[in-house]
Amino acid sequence: MPRPRDSFDDLRPLAFREPDEVLDADQLYTVYEVARLLQGVPLDQELDVETENVLLDWAIPWLVYNQEQFVFAEPEHDSQPGYYGLRREE
Repeated sequence: MPRPRDSFDDLRPLAFREPDEVLDADQLYTVYEVARLLQGVPLDQELDVETENVLLDWAIPWLVYNQEQFVFAEPEHDSQPGYYGLRREE
């Protein structure tokens, strides 16, 4: 349900970070790990499924929007997620 603008004390600009500000260039990450890093959540922190899904709702469009800056590696098994990393200028 919408809320009146003046019911909020803190309004901030919506700004997404650049991929190189989030990811280490020498690492590849699953989409779940990317989602956590985008929100500053430690990779080993336990999360409930609902929270994990909300984080993914932010991460997937961010990956798609910045797709030209990423490389993709296939998972070891079909039941696992793939890995994403920063594209390097070789």
